[in-house]
Amino acid sequence: MTDYKADLLQRYWNYQETRFANEQTLFDSRYVKPASPPVFIRSKARNNVIINPSASEQEKKKLFDLIPEGEFQKWYGSMNSSQALAQSVLGNLFVHNSLHYLSELIDDEGMDLFGKAQISSDNFAMEYKVNYLGEPRSTSLDGYVSGNYRIAIECKFTEPEVGTCSRPRLESTVSNYESEHCNGAYSIQRARKERCSLTEIGVLYWRYIPSLFKWKNDNDLNPCPLNKNYQLVRNVLAASVKPDGTVSLNYGHAVLIYDERNPAFQNDGDGLIAYMETRKALQEPTMLRKCSWQRIVQHIREKNILSWLTENLTLKYGL
Repeated sequence: MTDYKADLLQRYWNYQETRFANEQTLFDSRYVKPASPPVFIRSKARNNVIINPSASEQEKKKLFDLIPEGEFQKWYGSMNSSQALAQSVLGNLFVHNSLHYLSELIDDEGMDLFGKAQISSDNFAMEYKVNYLGEPRSTSLDGYVSGNYRIAIECKFTEPEVGTCSRPRLESTVSNYESEHCNGAYSIQRARKERCSLTEIGVLYWRYIPSLFKWKNDNDLNPCPLNKNYQLVRNVLAASVKPDGTVSLNYGHAVLIYDERNPAFQNDGDGLIAYMETRKALQEPTMLRKCSWQRIVQHIREKNILSWLTENLTLKYGL
C-alpha cells in the first residue's frame, strides 16, 4: 500500500505543477509535497474534476449538478478522492451521452457488468438517496441506474477497504455510545432487544437480508457479516428492495468499481476479501459484480471517444 500511494503522490504533484502551474492559490497550503496529495481549498474543489477544456457553461453545469456541493464527501478536494474520480469518468460519460458504452463491459467473472440494465443519461444519477431502508439519515449511492432493473454502483480508488459498519467504531465519547455501540457480533448486547443496534433504531437491513443472502436474522452470528461488508451489502439491498418494501433476486444488482493497483483489492486485501465474502453469501452471486477503473478507461479509449478525458486520466491517475 505504501508503494502504491507513493507512486500516486508523485503523479499527482507532477499533474498539479503542470496543469495548475500558475494557480497555486487553488490549493490548501496545509497539504504539502511529498507527504500528502494536493488538496483543493473547499471553495475550489470543483477543480478536482476533469473537465473538457472546450466545455460550454451548460455542459459544466450538467456535470457539476450530478454532485451538488452539499453532497461533497470529506475529501472531495483531495486528488485521492474516489468521488471526484467517479464524477470525472462517469459524469463526463453522462454529459456527453456516452454512458451506453458501459453496457458493453464484461465484469471480472465474465458476466455483463450491467446485466439487463439499459444505462443512459436518462436513468443515471450520482449521490442517489436511498430513503426506503429505514435509515435515520439516508446515505447516498455513488452511482445509480434506475428502471425496471436497477444498478447500485460503489466506487473505490485508494481506500483500504470497501466500507465497514460504523457501530463497532463508535467512540466512547459520543452521545449514542451506550445505546448503539456494538462489539462486532450480531447478538443482543447492552440493554437492546434486537441483535443489531441499527435494527434497534428502525433500520431495515435485517428485515430483507434473509431474502437475498444465506444469513439468517433469528440467530446469533459472530462476527456479524455486515461488520466488514457493510457497504457492499447495503448496495445490494438498495438495488434489490423497492420503495414499497418488496424484495427480489431479480430487481437488480450492485457493481463495485476499484483500482486494480490498490493492494486492498488484490489477493488477501481487505477490499477483495469483503467482496468475495459478500458474493459467496448471496443466494444469487451475480447480484454483486466488479470491474476496475482500468478496464473502464481502456474501453473508453477503444471507442475513440473523449480523448481529452483519457489523456488527463493517464496524466493525473495513471489510468
